[in-house]
Amino acid sequence: MGIVVRRLSAVVAAALLATLSSGCSDSGGGSSSSKSSAPGTGTASAGAATVTTRSGSLGKILVDSTGRTLYLFEADTSGTSTCSGDCAVAWPPLLAPGQPTAGGDAKADLLGITTRGDGGREVTYNGHPLYLYQGDRQPGDTNGQGLDQFGAKWYVLGPDGNKVTTSPKSTNSSGGGY
Repeated sequence: MGIVVRRLSAVVAAALLATLSSGCSDSGGGSSSSKSSAPGTGTASAGAATVTTRSGSLGKILVDSTGRTLYLFEADTSGTSTCSGDCAVAWPPLLAPGQPTAGGDAKADLLGITTRGDGGREVTYNGHPLYLYQGDRQPGDTNGQGLDQFGAKWYVLGPDGNKVTTSPKSTNSSGGGY
C-alpha cells in the first residue's frame, strides 16, 4: 500500500505543478500581443506585439499573433485613442512595450505606437489605434464588425490599413450587449 500512496502522491504533485505552471505561462507563447483570463475577456497585455493577417468571411483582415481580430474605432482621430474606462474593457487596446512586428501580409511600415491617456503604449496601423473585442470568443471571430458602441462604429482593417465596411457572411456568436 505504501507504493500506491507514493505513486498517487507523485501523480497529484505532477498535476499540481502542471496546473501552476500553466497558470503562470503566457497564453499566446513567447510573442503574444494579447493575454486574457478567458477568451474574449480581460485586457491586452504588454508583450511583443505581432500584427498579421487572416482570411475569412470579410476577406483578408488584421489579427494579433493569436489570430484574434483587430479593430479600429471611428471616434479615434489623429492616431490618438479615445477608448478608455468601460470602453477599454469591452475593446481592450493592443499594447506593446516595444516596436510591434508585422507578419503575413501586414505591412511593417504601417505599424506604429501611440501613447494612451493612461501611459500605455498602443499599437497603431496606418495611424489607427488597434483594439480587440471581448465579444470575439475565438480566433477568427468578427463579432465587433460594424458595431456602434461608445459613440462611434468599430471596423476590422485590411492589410492596406483601411477599414473593411462589409458585413460578415455569417456570425460565429452573439456580439454582446455593450
